[in-house]
Amino acid sequence: MSQFRIEKRRALAALTLTTGATVRGCFFLSGSHAIHPGPERVADLLNAEGGFFPFELPGEIAAHTALYNRSQVVVVTLLEDTIEAQLDPGYAVATERDVRVLLSNGRFVEGRVRVYRPTGRDRLSDYARIPEAFRYIETVDGTVIVNTAHIVELRESSQAS
Repeated sequence: MSQFRIEKRRALAALTLTTGATVRGCFFLSGSHAIHPGPERVADLLNAEGGFFPFELPGEIAAHTALYNRSQVVVVTLLEDTIEAQLDPGYAVATERDVRVLLSNGRFVEGRVRVYRPTGRDRLSDYARIPEAFRYIETVDGTVIVNTAHIVELRESSQAS
């Protein structure tokens, strides 16, 4: 094996694309991250740069890797029992907002977001101005990562959970 090989772990997920298709497969993630302690997360990979990312698709005989354009991903559904969003520093003390999000494909996502801003600057409008394109929403069914370029409407919802 090459000394330059970087060992990656796989994270099961489903990508919902602008075409309407949903593809299931795996992200390749590093065991560590340069910006924060701990392993690389799916949102870290998606927010790291623009353009394409590798995604492993299962095959009848063998798995294969396809490249997907970040701008064409509407939502990523994490398929493992994951606590990815909870690995953010300050997660436990961040302001929680119950939200209802309308996506460009017509789908609604209801859940909770964390606003990592100082008191008084932790409104949903402050959350909307955060520069990261891909953001976690914790839903009753699990964690999703939405591409903010595909958010049509974002509103607080007392019914979201």
